[in-house]
Amino acid sequence: MTDMRSEYAKSLIQLGKENPNIVVLGADTTDSLKTSGFGKEFPNRFFNVGIAEANLVTTSAGLAVSGKIPFASTYAIFLPGRAVDQIRNNVAYPSPPGKKGLNVKFVVSHGGLSVGPDGGSHQQIEDIAIMRVIPNFRVFIPADTIAVSKLTSLMANEYGPFYMRMARSKTPLVHSGSQNFETGKGITLRDGSDCTIAACGITVRMALEAAEILQQDGISCRVLDMFSIKPIDHEILEKAARETGCIVTTEEHNIMGGMGSAVAESVSESYSVPIKRIGAQDMFGESARDKEIPLLLEKHGITSFNMVKQVKEIRSKKL
Repeated sequence: MTDMRSEYAKSLIQLGKENPNIVVLGADTTDSLKTSGFGKEFPNRFFNVGIAEANLVTTSAGLAVSGKIPFASTYAIFLPGRAVDQIRNNVAYPSPPGKKGLNVKFVVSHGGLSVGPDGGSHQQIEDIAIMRVIPNFRVFIPADTIAVSKLTSLMANEYGPFYMRMARSKTPLVHSGSQNFETGKGITLRDGSDCTIAACGITVRMALEAAEILQQDGISCRVLDMFSIKPIDHEILEKAARETGCIVTTEEHNIMGGMGSAVAESVSESYSVPIKRIGAQDMFGESARDKEIPLLLEKHGITSFNMVKQVKEIRSKKL
C-alpha cells in the first residue's frame, strides 16, 4: 500500500531540482498534502496563502503570468469547491497568444467518498463534473502512486491548466514502473471480449478484482484505466464498444457529470452500446470511520462485487 500524497511531494522536489521555475502553493494544508517538504528544500519557491482558496488560485495565476510553473494544492472539497469563479476567470479564461489558459497545475487530495471521517460535507464527488466543463482544463484521476509520479511530471512539462485528484487513503499498485501515460489516452490493463469495465482512481483495482471473479464464471472482461477524464480517449472507448458490446463505468464520484457521463457521451457518438454507471447516485456521502469506509463505498455500489453483478446484468442487454 502506497501513499499518493507522499509520492506527489517526492515528485515535486525532484522536478524542482530540474526546473527552477517550478513553485508550489498551499492553503493551510501543506503538512497534510506533504508539500511542506518542497518548502524546506526550496523556501523561496513555496507559498502558503492560508485558508484562502480564491487567493491560492489567483496568486497561482499571477505566478504563471510571470513565467513560473505553479503547482497549487489543497483538499478537493476546497478546490474547486470554493474557487470555481477564480479557476474559470483567472486561470482558464486568460490565454496568451497561441496558448489556451494559463500554465497552472491544481493537484488536490481527499477526493471522493473515501474521505470517510470528514463526512458528507467534505466528500468531494462533484469535482470531475465541475472541472471537465471548464474550457482549456485537462482532468486526471490517478489509480496509484506510479500514475501520480508520471502524471505530475507530465503536467510540469506540458503547457496549460491541469486538475489532478488524489485519494486520501493508501492504495495498492496497479501499474508497473514502465507504464507510459499520455494526456487523452486510456490504458488497457486487461483484455477481454464479453464486456468492458472503465474505471478511474481507486476503483481501478476493484475493476481488476471484478474481472478475475468474472473469469471464474467464464466471462472475459476488459478493464480500462480512464485516468484522463478530459480529454477522454475516444479511440479506446469506441474499440471497447465494438469489441465487447457493453460497458460498465465505475468511479468515486456522482454519476451525474462524472467519468461515466464522459464515457457515455463519447460512446453514444461513435458506437452506441448499453452502458451502466456505478457511483454515487445523485446523493451526498456521509460520515464513516476509517474502518467503515468499505461499508460507505458498498452503500453506493462502489465494490468489485457490484461490478460483477452489473456486468452480468448488462450483458443481457447487448445489441
